[in-house]
Amino acid sequence: MQKKTQTTSTNSPDWQQVARLVLTSRTIDEIEENELVGQGKVTYQFSAKGHELGQVLLALQLTQGKDAATVYYRSRPFMLAAGLSPREAFAADMALTGSPSEGRDVGVVYSLPPRKGVSVLPSSGDVGAQYTPAAGWAQAATYYRDELKDKAWDGAIAAALGGDGSVASNGFWAALNIATTLKLPMLFYIEDNGYGISVPKQYQTPGGDISANLASYNNLHILRGSGTQPEETAALVSQAVAYARSGVGPVMLHLQVPRLTGHTFGEDQTAYKSSEQIEEEHSRDPLLAMRKLLGNADWEALAVEVEAQVRQELDDAMQQPTPALDSGRRFVFAEAGHHPSVPADAHKPVADWAASAAEDGPRINLSEAIRRTMEAELQANPRLVIFGEDVGPRGGVHRVTVDLQAKFGERRVFDTSLSEEGIIGRAAGMAMAGLTTLPEIQFRKYADPATEQINDIGWIHWRTAGKFNAPVVIRIPVGYSKKTGDPWHSVSGEAIYAHSLGWQVAMPSNATDAVGLLRAALRGSNPTILLEHRALYDTPPSRRPYPGDDYVLPFGQAASLSSGDALTIVSWGEMVHRCLEAAEAFPGRTDILDLRSITPWDREAVLASVRKTGKCLIAHEDGLTGGFGAEIAATLAQDCFTFLDAPVQRLAVPDTPIPFNIPLMNTIIPSVEEIHAKIQELLQW
Repeated sequence: MQKKTQTTSTNSPDWQQVARLVLTSRTIDEIEENELVGQGKVTYQFSAKGHELGQVLLALQLTQGKDAATVYYRSRPFMLAAGLSPREAFAADMALTGSPSEGRDVGVVYSLPPRKGVSVLPSSGDVGAQYTPAAGWAQAATYYRDELKDKAWDGAIAAALGGDGSVASNGFWAALNIATTLKLPMLFYIEDNGYGISVPKQYQTPGGDISANLASYNNLHILRGSGTQPEETAALVSQAVAYARSGVGPVMLHLQVPRLTGHTFGEDQTAYKSSEQIEEEHSRDPLLAMRKLLGNADWEALAVEVEAQVRQELDDAMQQPTPALDSGRRFVFAEAGHHPSVPADAHKPVADWAASAAEDGPRINLSEAIRRTMEAELQANPRLVIFGEDVGPRGGVHRVTVDLQAKFGERRVFDTSLSEEGIIGRAAGMAMAGLTTLPEIQFRKYADPATEQINDIGWIHWRTAGKFNAPVVIRIPVGYSKKTGDPWHSVSGEAIYAHSLGWQVAMPSNATDAVGLLRAALRGSNPTILLEHRALYDTPPSRRPYPGDDYVLPFGQAASLSSGDALTIVSWGEMVHRCLEAAEAFPGRTDILDLRSITPWDREAVLASVRKTGKCLIAHEDGLTGGFGAEIAATLAQDCFTFLDAPVQRLAVPDTPIPFNIPLMNTIIPSVEEIHAKIQELLQW
């Protein structure tokens, strides 16, 4: 494996252009620090001083048209070179309209649809979260090139920018494994300023040298050197981009740069740096080397010109209005008729909402219904990819993806490394590249390492004011199984995802509903989590005829399973069948509603039923405290109080994990007998 520490340039950049962009970034920083912070117009300032040169040089080379980059809070020089205007940069830090987030997000949390050949994917406020979406975009590039034969993607790469502190994060290592095992066209751009806020880099990686530690990492090409010396930095950036475009595999560019200010404005670096160290860092200011390269006269003239232009852009930014006070609620979900600049839903089959479910044919298991839906959608949508741990030759630990890889190939149905962060972060990048991504997480508890990416995905459409979308669809088996329970594999936990903003959440109780909800998600524009109850995979209560390859079911539409005049029972998932069995002894007395989806939930159907019956029982397998039943109960207390003839009652798992011992487990999960007793109690109230 070839390692380089320094090199010479082959294609010299336009140094006037580079200098203009470097000076623009520095001028913005200084105006914010010296004027706007003191005036109270900028409240959260992150300086890029010392980091400018390499970022500008990198952005100027990402011009393929299908290139992508993920950035972090010190990446404003890159953004300016990628097409962000100073006006937009100022507006972002002053939380005004006309900025990438329209005042919704921190000013340095950037995104940008392609202007000069590179899409800047929505960055995250979490350190290290930028790496796996970049890996996903890089994998999407190979999919377009090799599977779809789309020449527009030839040579496209993804670059992930991060500081040396981020190399300790889960996201960095997850992306590194993805990129190296698959030999993806990805560039890890590491700016080494020696500190993560105030923590020295030796606490981030042994010895403080990530390049040395990765020297024997297979399939990773490493380039390292100065990020402040113009000729050397330009040559390193040029070689890194060329290597990534060559298709050989990923490359890491490790540049030494000074951080000339504190982590954020006003931070006192003398608390953790000596005066000699601060002086040495200022001696490596890349602007000093750029000034020497251009000559004093040219530099001074350019600096005067740039400051005048930047101040004009500042004046323009200050004319931008503040966001409309009713705009903060927009774009949590995709809006009808609104199409993001990065068309994540391009070329999807259209959902035929008029198609009715076929009612004839053999009854099939829930697992088979989901598998047949995935097979039909793979056939209909060449951009659909399915992936996760063991979903390939084995067909999944629950056998739901069996034979799909054999039918559609390893590029479309593939196994991943054991990293849920990597699975979901990759899915986001692939979705933003226009693919339809359907990752599987083996059990609900196993999704915990992906919490950061799940939260980020749900916010993408909102925090970019509708400019980007990542309609990932995640399948997660949940709940106890007929064979066993235990704390790790039997978590239900749907209430957690009800708190995950921007996500649709469904929990079907039968094969027909699973088909309709999954197909609606795959043909829709919103991130979706499909919770599949393990006890329903291959048991009679959930079996239904396959409803057909066109059947879709809208989210937020409850199913009425029985009609009665005395009690409303609300449930979802496997608990629905326990409620149905328990209610058999009370014919004509109970209205039973299967919510089918948690987010959105059919609020109006529940309210209408309770206004008719005057009583309500909510039953679910998730925990009692903070379970979704509490949300329904609160809604009934608020909007249905005068119609209630009895207290709203809940049956749920007490606040305890699910035991491994089966008899013990059966004392925890609400039984048919318990539900029957509660129904009887409420009917007699």
